[in-house]
Amino acid sequence: MSPLVAGMTKRRQIGGIFNGQNDYFAHFVLEKKMENLFEIQAELRTDQGKGASRRLRHAGKVPAIMYGGSDAPVSMTLDHNMFLRHLAEEAFYAHILTVVVDGKKNKVVLKDLQRHPASDVRIMHADFLRIDAKQAMTMVVRLHFIGDDVAPGVKEGGAVSHLMTDVEISCLPKDLPEYIEVDISALELDNSIHLSELMLPKGVSLTALSHGQEDELEEGVRSSYDQAVVNIHTPRVVVEVEDDADADEAEAEAGDEEATED
Repeated sequence: MSPLVAGMTKRRQIGGIFNGQNDYFAHFVLEKKMENLFEIQAELRTDQGKGASRRLRHAGKVPAIMYGGSDAPVSMTLDHNMFLRHLAEEAFYAHILTVVVDGKKNKVVLKDLQRHPASDVRIMHADFLRIDAKQAMTMVVRLHFIGDDVAPGVKEGGAVSHLMTDVEISCLPKDLPEYIEVDISALELDNSIHLSELMLPKGVSLTALSHGQEDELEEGVRSSYDQAVVNIHTPRVVVEVEDDADADEAEAEAGDEEATED
């Protein structure tokens, strides 16, 4: 064992208090970082209209609105660069957020986001929806796929197709997941995983499956709303077929060349 490794091992054995303090400090820093990630500082907006919005954007601000619940909608502005830092974290899109405006904290979710058509890093407008802890809400959350590398269908030469990247869910705010995991580690070749087969967290339902089916389905038949999320299929082999006319022309040219040589 090298002196460095031995020294680190010894410090872990006798330095419990020191390590504990480090762990506590690291945990504290992480908690503060996550807290800041989900807290947005905003300013009340007084001027309205397209011209005013354009001026705000030129000044590095993002026009935004907060609505929902019993309170009236509130027009706000956000610091563009700071808001981009929030948006860089995937968890921000499906998380209970705190918007601080005029000294008041509001619990919200990011309901809509408008980006510039020519640039994803230019934010044009943001919509925030106030939440009620006792009322279910609908949100779009990302799908995380795992097990691609060990799926039997992949080992047999199949290709994975992600047919959906996100799904709309319904749940209480306390049950809102940051993402839904889709495990395809047991998926066979030419098989799919459908919405009804997703493992959902407790208290979460898929809005697509809440629609009633007008006709009674036969056994083994899926609802039209129960769409495939991912599949493993046999890759298509593209075979170039020479056009008959081109083939005849090529044969004629070859014949002419042989006649010339004779």
